Amino acid sequence: MTDAVLRVSGATKNFGGVRALHNASLTLYAGEIHALLGENGAGKSTLLKTLAGVHRLDAGEIILDGKKFHEGSTRLAREQGVAVIYQEPNLFPDLTLAENVFAGRQKVNGKIVDWVGMQTEAQTLFDQLGVPLNPRSRARGLSIADQQIVEIAKALSLNAKVIVMDEPTAALSSKEVERLFNVARALAKRGAAVVFVSHRLDEVFELTDRLTVMRDGATVGTGITLDTTEADVIHLMVGREVSELFPKGFHPIGDVVLSVKNLAHDGLFENISFDVRAGEIVALAGLVGSGRSEIARAIFGVEKYSHGTITMLGKELAAGSPSKAMAVGIALVPEDRRLQGLFMAASIAKNSSVTILNRIKKGFLVRSKDEAEIAKTWGETLELKYADINDPVERLSGGNQQKVVLAKWLASQPALLIVDEPTRGIDVGTKAQVHKLLSDEAGKGLAVLMISSELPEVLGMADRILVMREGLMVKEFSRAEATSANVIAAATGAVTV
Repeated sequence: MTDAVLRVSGATKNFGGVRALHNASLTLYAGEIHALLGENGAGKSTLLKTLAGVHRLDAGEIILDGKKFHEGSTRLAREQGVAVIYQEPNLFPDLTLAENVFAGRQKVNGKIVDWVGMQTEAQTLFDQLGVPLNPRSRARGLSIADQQIVEIAKALSLNAKVIVMDEPTAALSSKEVERLFNVARALAKRGAAVVFVSHRLDEVFELTDRLTVMRDGATVGTGITLDTTEADVIHLMVGREVSELFPKGFHPIGDVVLSVKNLAHDGLFENISFDVRAGEIVALAGLVGSGRSEIARAIFGVEKYSHGTITMLGKELAAGSPSKAMAVGIALVPEDRRLQGLFMAASIAKNSSVTILNRIKKGFLVRSKDEAEIAKTWGETLELKYADINDPVERLSGGNQQKVVLAKWLASQPALLIVDEPTRGIDVGTKAQVHKLLSDEAGKGLAVLMISSELPEVLGMADRILVMREGLMVKEFSRAEATSANVIAAATGAVTV
């Protein structure tokens, strides 16, 4: 193998009393796609922000293209050949794509900005990436996938030697992911070292050549992807075996808590009937767009429905009223925790107690002390990692934000917990904690309705699996009957099952 484009050795970084990096290392080669893996809090972000010029190391060395890397300046990082493509790019919406590619370094002809030259070069870059973007179009309204392509074109225009893709597929469709993979391969073929950060191990094994795993701020393993198994990676990431990721307990199943009969919403779903019992985890499986989330929102009252009935604990539930749903013991952990599940600028304490303000208020006042006690109690139960209970929830990692959403609903002591994509975008270790929590709560008699696009999660956690396809419930499997093959077949209509 050729000499490394980038070598990080002995990287150490502390923030106050928190050790973010400890003797971490990373080696990248030209022409490779390299996965950087680890749980939230493993040190990946700190290491990448150092490469991006945001942080300086307390100790250690970074060598880029045979020279010492100058830290602590985002401008210098770009000039030295490191580009970072974030999950949600920050483009100037009212500038053209060409202007965004050359933002801050416009081409000039004498003293006049060379608009035509920038547009021509941007078009060449888009063509090289194989994407049909118009450099004269404005960035406003551009999809996340296309925004990422503009950022990648910017990196190419800077002749970047190292291109970091930080969780680039989290908000993309399957077709957009496929296009991004083709772009990543094209970048590697041009000689760049591409760093791919993702919690989705299937993507890692499909795309990357080598991988590095971090845990607790240190590098704990590196190797060739083809010579590594998912079990190897998970064990390195969390120090646990794969079997521990789905700690499904088996408990007595009680009486019917939720009963849905002939539920329908024109254009979204129709003729939906099922029950969920106390102590049972029922999974709604199916492709994205099959109607699963819409059913959950209808049960909770966020969406209305045109036909059918919803019965909760033997009493019919009024349609279109979340407050009435909450009053009879229904809780909904939504798919989008940031927009629908949390008040991001509010504190951890306030978010954790927002569902039970009527229980803890004194007259018209809610004491901060009571909010903090509730948050701390659930924080201990969920192993929440935070600096101060009064910190804004936006400061937490994605996995810890999800724990706060779970905390606020579990604090309401629901009879039915609906969880929509409960582990999307969180690391493997936190997934195991969430799975254990769901299993433990089911063991206490909680009825759980789980919506998940992750088949291992569905198979590993559900007592029964209800498969949706194009707005219809097409198949039900018991835990013993369900396999990857027959669930996928039912969801896609590929074969008769």
